[in-house]
Amino acid sequence: MVERSIRDQATHLLRQGVSNADVARRLCVPSGTVAWWKHRDLAGRGTLPGRKRSTCPRCFGDPLDGPAYCYLLGLYLGDGHITHPVQHRSPALSITCDDKWPGVTDSVERAMRVVLPRNRPCRVRRTGCHDVKVYSTHLVCHFPQHGPGKKHERPVVLEPWQRELADRHPWELLRGLIHSDGCRITNRATRTVRGEVRRHEYPRYLFTNASPDIVRLFTDTLDAVGVPWKSNRRASGAVNVSIARRAAVELLDAHVGPKD
Repeated sequence: MVERSIRDQATHLLRQGVSNADVARRLCVPSGTVAWWKHRDLAGRGTLPGRKRSTCPRCFGDPLDGPAYCYLLGLYLGDGHITHPVQHRSPALSITCDDKWPGVTDSVERAMRVVLPRNRPCRVRRTGCHDVKVYSTHLVCHFPQHGPGKKHERPVVLEPWQRELADRHPWELLRGLIHSDGCRITNRATRTVRGEVRRHEYPRYLFTNASPDIVRLFTDTLDAVGVPWKSNRRASGAVNVSIARRAAVELLDAHVGPKD
């Protein structure tokens, strides 16, 4: 308790501008100890020289861009994961982006820059794709769904503050989910009418995921914006959600759009 009281006195003096050496002499403690206390105090307040702390709405009350966050949340729930690289002191959020859709890759990076403005994203080349990554000590604050194992093998439930954002920005959440685990395709079919084979084609959106919770989040959000859908389970256990009615496709085209 006495040691803590001395540390508090040192911190008070340091904040007043007293030098490390003077604080050490006044309180009869090693100057190295005073320097460490000063470092911890500056780090705790995010004022270390030459370094800015990560933004975090949960820990520091920093503002959070709702649309960009909901888009990034959808991407994370689809093709994203958080890892703790041994060679790096901070966790990393990675979103895997197919090289066929460079516009999506650009959108992912923009969203990361908006949601985590003090952290610089990077791109890591892989065969046929890039991982867009960003490092931050507060990633789990932003994405509390992180946990051991695969997402489809554990519960994925939004926190109340995430649910509130998703309710306010449903189209951005849908856009992130579709840009990660969905697509817009053109179906081609034939039918025989009075002995004549007629061919027709129509666009539709597909979303595929193996997590019951993520699929439910996707379909509940579709219901909230008035988009009808159908689903079927694949042999692998994943669920396909299809949006094929003309009016529904037009709604998604207006608010989400095909990958580019």
